[in-house]
Amino acid sequence: MTAPPILLAVDIGGTFTDIVALDLPSGRVNSEKLLTTYPDPSAAVLAGVRNLLDAAGFAPDSIRYVVHGTTLITNTLIERKGACTALLATAGFRDAVEIGNEGRYDMYDLALKKPPPLAERRLRFDVPERMLADGSVWRPLDEACLRDICATLRAEAIEAVAICFLHAYTNPAHELAALEIVREELPAVSISASHQVAPGMREYPRASTTIANAYVQPISERYMRRVASGLKASGIVAPLNIMLSSGGTTTLEAARAFPVRLVESGPAGGALAGLYWGRLLGEKDVLAFDMGGTTAKAALTRAGELAISHQSEVAQVYRFKRGSGLPLMTPMIEMIEIGAGGGSIAHLNPLGLPTVGPQSAGSAPGPASYGIGGTEPTVTDADLLLGYLNPDYFAGGGIKLDREAARQSFVELAAALDLSLEGMAWGAHQLVNENMAAAARVHAAERGLEIRRYSMVATGGAGPVHACGVANRLGISRIIVPPLAGVGSAFGFLTAPIAFDFTRSYVARLSDLNLTELNGILEDLQREGRSIVEAAGVPASEINVRLHIDMRYVGQGYEVRVPFPMAMLTERHIRQMQSAFEEEYRAFYGQLADGVPIEAVNWRVLISGPKPEIAFEPPQASRVGDMDEAVRQRPVRFSPDQAPQPAPVFRRERLERNWSAEGPLIIEEAASTTVVTPGWSAQVAEGGCLLLTRDET
Repeated sequence: MTAPPILLAVDIGGTFTDIVALDLPSGRVNSEKLLTTYPDPSAAVLAGVRNLLDAAGFAPDSIRYVVHGTTLITNTLIERKGACTALLATAGFRDAVEIGNEGRYDMYDLALKKPPPLAERRLRFDVPERMLADGSVWRPLDEACLRDICATLRAEAIEAVAICFLHAYTNPAHELAALEIVREELPAVSISASHQVAPGMREYPRASTTIANAYVQPISERYMRRVASGLKASGIVAPLNIMLSSGGTTTLEAARAFPVRLVESGPAGGALAGLYWGRLLGEKDVLAFDMGGTTAKAALTRAGELAISHQSEVAQVYRFKRGSGLPLMTPMIEMIEIGAGGGSIAHLNPLGLPTVGPQSAGSAPGPASYGIGGTEPTVTDADLLLGYLNPDYFAGGGIKLDREAARQSFVELAAALDLSLEGMAWGAHQLVNENMAAAARVHAAERGLEIRRYSMVATGGAGPVHACGVANRLGISRIIVPPLAGVGSAFGFLTAPIAFDFTRSYVARLSDLNLTELNGILEDLQREGRSIVEAAGVPASEINVRLHIDMRYVGQGYEVRVPFPMAMLTERHIRQMQSAFEEEYRAFYGQLADGVPIEAVNWRVLISGPKPEIAFEPPQASRVGDMDEAVRQRPVRFSPDQAPQPAPVFRRERLERNWSAEGPLIIEEAASTTVVTPGWSAQVAEGGCLLLTRDET
């Protein structure tokens, strides 16, 4: 029986919900963009899917599978609108999540604020039990005490419980017993156990991750149920796969069990899209720059691959200050939030200086120019006043932008800074560009990467608007604006393989590794991963297994991730581990610590299916009109000192292969706008991409 031909991807952002359908036989892509609905984002998803299928003429039973990414988890954690959650901790350790670690994210801030735990202190309970670091039992689990605690939880109407016992990653017996007791006593409560959610050493981040998973689990469960039942009611019976922060997709059941792994599921699609389009144009070193309505994210490749991090933060007290958020021990593509999005609000900070974000107008009330209730000045309003956006063709004409409302939104701010309205708009636009460039520059420097060698792939509704401004500041001379850039993350979902990874802490010097015990651990991790990936429809013969080992010199606080071939480990492999570690360590730090013993800390097994083979067929250029002439001109400001100048404006769908022109110019399409500033040129390249290059003379 022939498999259905259509792949469907859905990306919920803070402002817009994007939907993409790919017809595999023809490579034809259809897309839909509509405002995200609150408080129920699934309403926009289901309405958008219906609209797209009707417009494209696709039957519901022609869908092979659906990939879904969402900001729901992130927003729930940031807004602290999750479930009433309790923590069960080893006696004496219930306050570990409040104590955190000894580091101060700003050593000069005398009023420094730390993120409060998601489980308040009265709902954190000491459970008499103690497991030692070697997995031996020092104090048995007091089951009677635990049942008494469950009675208290029942009286408090607890919705979710996080179980995090000391050293459970080494021996989970006590957590498993506690899980069964809580399930028996509180059958309607969601339960997360640390040895399943984050089975690694470091007590504070492990507990923080487990609490976060429990905190969002009831809400994510209800949301996913609504989406799944809504799709089914629409006649779509295809599997629903969920996008993970790590760049893979997984089953609905796995996502329900580990919703904290979806924290960066939407931005992961933007990074994957950058990788896909960069490879299509032969670029290994890619800066994936994705700027949407709420935030801007960036990811850098290394050796043509995206880096995966297992340590991140969410719900930062100060949005761009590392260390001010809740730590998470979940795998995700290494990305940085480099700035604001189109809906981010311009305002004066407590020192009276202009700043943009982190507050966003979102989709409700939206930027002032949307005309749906917003009154505060945003990046979109600034871009409209500068002439970059077409008020009659924003979101394909679905949203008519109100220029006068945008002007009025900047009146108070411009007066406070004694600037003209256009000058204020110019300043807001440039401030956003500078902030994004600075963050990307620091991120690259910390990793020893020369960012000027990179090519930028700009996606998101606002990414191509700001791409040249950011690239100029970074010294980047090539920008790729792919087709459907405005729905780039949703398209990126279609390139993701089905995958899941598992981690286990097993700390030992290389000279002291117990290979029998270690091989048993790796076999268990493989078995768990294979069961999830096979459940998603990947044949056992097509499953790929990769191993990464976190290693360090004895005495160091943090590790270097080392890729290593997956095999039944022997004494011969130990020598290879040392060589692999030294190679990675030298690349990262530039030198070795000769004579210092090496130890392994975490063992990470990634189980994945094959990458989807997709081919995109760019739409044929419209034959209407002369391809060498602009659709029209409009006044655009490209300098703070000059009045707006007439700039040619092209419609992207009218540009043929090998078309080229010198900037300044504007290229419009339904879901985005590309601004080509002076000193840059544009041409239509492979796959229908716009290739922007900077004049180096």
